[in-house]
Amino acid sequence: MPLKDLPADARPREKMLARGPGALSDVELLALLLRTGIKGKGVFQLAEELLAIKPSADGHNGFDGIAGLLNATADDLKPVKGLGPAKRSELIAVLELARRALSQRMTERTIFATPDAVKYYLQLQLSAKPYEVFAVLFLDVQNRLLAMEEMFRGSLSQTSVYPREVVLRALHYQAASVVLSHNHPSGSVQPSRADEMLTQTLKTTLALIDVRVLDHIIVAPGEAFSMAEHGLM
Repeated sequence: MPLKDLPADARPREKMLARGPGALSDVELLALLLRTGIKGKGVFQLAEELLAIKPSADGHNGFDGIAGLLNATADDLKPVKGLGPAKRSELIAVLELARRALSQRMTERTIFATPDAVKYYLQLQLSAKPYEVFAVLFLDVQNRLLAMEEMFRGSLSQTSVYPREVVLRALHYQAASVVLSHNHPSGSVQPSRADEMLTQTLKTTLALIDVRVLDHIIVAPGEAFSMAEHGLM
């Protein structure tokens, strides 16, 4: 059913203005953003089906809920019937605005006031990438974010990540501490033995310049694993 044919109190826009965005379901919020459906499929059905698309065997081109959709890339959205260039651009713009807003907020407050916010930030930044990325959050003495850098790509091991480069960037930012992170495109967030060995190598190396490694967080779509929380630091 088109939005204009709904009773006024059931239309997402009017409902949001009257009761706030928290009153809307994921489908209603997405329908509000999409605005129109396609021939034979109303906007609510389009929104519901978009959220329900399951990932393929290789872990791509599926969303399985709002968190997965927010991690989508333009290429992920392209095959979805009913999402033309305009709708795809708007959805990607919303994701980028969320990333930038969270990044700005994290530079304005203590990063570990809410540890889950760090995980969510890293999920937004890394979990949708189809290749493995090793990134570092550089923090000041108040645990505020100075910068995030994607430092290495490819399979993670002690030979593919160079501690010297991490040390140089920590000195550049005059960081007091760091949070290490990488993604697992396979979907599993369980750390490997190589992950644990690399973490210990970087802890030892960075300690020489008085920089603490606070955590190593592994992310995948919809999941995050903190090595510090699991006693692996």
